[in-house]
Amino acid sequence: MKQPLNPYLVLAVAVILPGVGQVLNRQPVRGLIFVCFAILLGGFTLKTAAPDVSFVGKMAGGLFVWAMAILDAYKTARIRHAVWSHANAPR
Repeated sequence: MKQPLNPYLVLAVAVILPGVGQVLNRQPVRGLIFVCFAILLGGFTLKTAAPDVSFVGKMAGGLFVWAMAILDAYKTARIRHAVWSHANAPR
């Protein structure tokens, strides 16, 4: 079994680029789904927010999905790394 990437590296990449953390975890379809939903919800909140709302408020839907993608990528990377470490521990 190949050693998985360091979970902190996956976390850093997921913070910078939405969906790429899932790609690094070998889940590209899941990453694409996160990106699509971030765009959809970001566009929805952009169109439905009041004109005097801040940029963060207008993009709240997309930012929420992005935050969930970050958590998902890091959690998956941590689990994969822990399973690999346990399987390859000296006995």
